[in-house]
Amino acid sequence: MRIIFMGTPDFAVPALRALHAAGHEIACVYTQPPRAAGRGKQLRPTPVQVAAEGLGLTVRSPVSLRNAEAQAEFAALNADVAVVAAYGLILPQAVLDAPTHGCLNIHASLLPRWRGAAPIHRAVMAGDAETGVTIMQMEAGLDTGAMLHKVAVPVGCKTTGELTEELAVLGAQAMVEVLGDLAAFPPEPQADSAAIYAPKIDKAESKIEWAEPAEVIERQVRGLAPFPGAWFLLEGERVKLLLAEVIEASGNPGAVLDDDFAIACGQCAIRPLMLQRAGKPAMARADFLRGRPVAVGTVLA
Repeated sequence: MRIIFMGTPDFAVPALRALHAAGHEIACVYTQPPRAAGRGKQLRPTPVQVAAEGLGLTVRSPVSLRNAEAQAEFAALNADVAVVAAYGLILPQAVLDAPTHGCLNIHASLLPRWRGAAPIHRAVMAGDAETGVTIMQMEAGLDTGAMLHKVAVPVGCKTTGELTEELAVLGAQAMVEVLGDLAAFPPEPQADSAAIYAPKIDKAESKIEWAEPAEVIERQVRGLAPFPGAWFLLEGERVKLLLAEVIEASGNPGAVLDDDFAIACGQCAIRPLMLQRAGKPAMARADFLRGRPVAVGTVLA
């Protein structure tokens, strides 16, 4: 098929590579403009732009697709379908309608559960037993379009980072399957009554509240790892907690219970596995405690 590919972060790269390897004609790749990054604030192209240029593909990075000129350029590509994976820009109706088969999106949840910006984070933080990817027909509503294909995976003890990598590959495979025989995947309307929204993670959600049950905090930690990272204050210093385990212990919420950094929660306790101090690399608990001992009885904020 003649495809327009639209994506921006690392999550979208496996799909671009898989579609190219499957022999589809990538007429153009759309991605967000380069952004200033790093200490020097140099413009850095998106992961999709880097991958596309490596494959010798044409890349466009408009600031918006709302103007008539951008829409005309898009339509002039005469694509059979547009494949969208975490592109990051709203697609106007003129863009949605331009390809022969419309725009198909790789969404990282089992729709209609977790429509919106942070489906993987929300699935982990909610304690979902499984998540997955949905190939859906895009329409004007937010992730409301008909579903063509769904593939599920267990969440287990995975972090959002680990699931993102897994679902990126799974979504790429699913999209290749769908485009290999589009007629074999008839669209199925979503049940709006079962929809749950996955809003963008707010900064306030990253702060650990020790009065919460240990299992809720452990899910928060996994759900926010590696970014933005759940955090707490240790004697005024902000520390990110990137991985933890629930243990059977009790005490005043936030209090350090033993020399191995057990921390009391509202119910039970947690023991950190991976932590990160500001400006330092992530490290295992034992390494952290060697550099920053924490006395029994210390109360974390």
